[in-house]
Amino acid sequence: MKFARTLLASAALLGLSLGSAQAAEVKKLGLAVANLQANFFNQIKQSVEAEAKKRGIEVVTVDAKGDGPTQVNQIQDLLTQDIDALIYIPAGAAAASVPVKLAKQAGIPVVNVDRNAEGAPGDTFLATDSVASAKAVCDYILKEAGGKGKMVIIHGQKGTTPELDRTKGCLESLKAYPDVSVVAEQYSNMWSQDEGFQIMQNMLQSNSDVSIVFAQADGLALGAAQAIKVANPSQKIVVGGFDGDTAALEALSKGVFDVTATQQTQKMGRDAVENAVKLAAKEKVPPVQLMDATLTTKENVAGFIANHP
Repeated sequence: MKFARTLLASAALLGLSLGSAQAAEVKKLGLAVANLQANFFNQIKQSVEAEAKKRGIEVVTVDAKGDGPTQVNQIQDLLTQDIDALIYIPAGAAAASVPVKLAKQAGIPVVNVDRNAEGAPGDTFLATDSVASAKAVCDYILKEAGGKGKMVIIHGQKGTTPELDRTKGCLESLKAYPDVSVVAEQYSNMWSQDEGFQIMQNMLQSNSDVSIVFAQADGLALGAAQAIKVANPSQKIVVGGFDGDTAALEALSKGVFDVTATQQTQKMGRDAVENAVKLAAKEKVPPVQLMDATLTTKENVAGFIANHP
């Protein structure tokens, strides 16, 4: 029995040492980002690079600037650079599966962050539980509006994982508010403040009595708030956003808009690196890993400005 225990202990130690050796072999990661003009993606990028630096891992980062075909070309190039794993934030829905298929053909594991690829998911998917968080944001703005009125929805990029999930979450919330009618919806292409401004201007021209806005990103929410300020309507319009972007949190503290869901961007970046290292070492990880976002208003925003999760 003693001899058997010794063999087991030796095997365990050998397994640990082999695991450590495999992990140590991770020298380079590829990071393909959808659009670094967006604060949300920049925060994830900075966190990935900081965590990798702590581990002595090089990161090669590419920015698709919102263009799917550009991203496919960038990832094709990354796959020739001896990367040990790919951290991938798709630039859009249309070609999102192509890079995953290319990486898998090359035997390179893929960590998808924020957006997954329909029909060709990464080896693991890290994201906020956008359904639950969008429901919380919409619950808040619908309640603030007194449970009645006309609502508009400014969607993110059509067909992407967060756009679909945030729509689903808000529709769940609306079921409890029969006296709220959605009078207009429009998709954005870049989730940007300029788009939010233009879309909201057009919506106000057609629906001047709107009282509720759900913008599926903070950039869109800031643009919508700016358009509302310019229009100067007589009624109060409650505006909800999503993301917890640093500039948006500052604006929220000043009452520019009403509520957002602050995502754990720093944790996403750290976890992306950790999972990339595990996958490169042939360890099993869960296929989907969802994180909570925190409903953030003027009352609790200061803590997120001081220390973004």
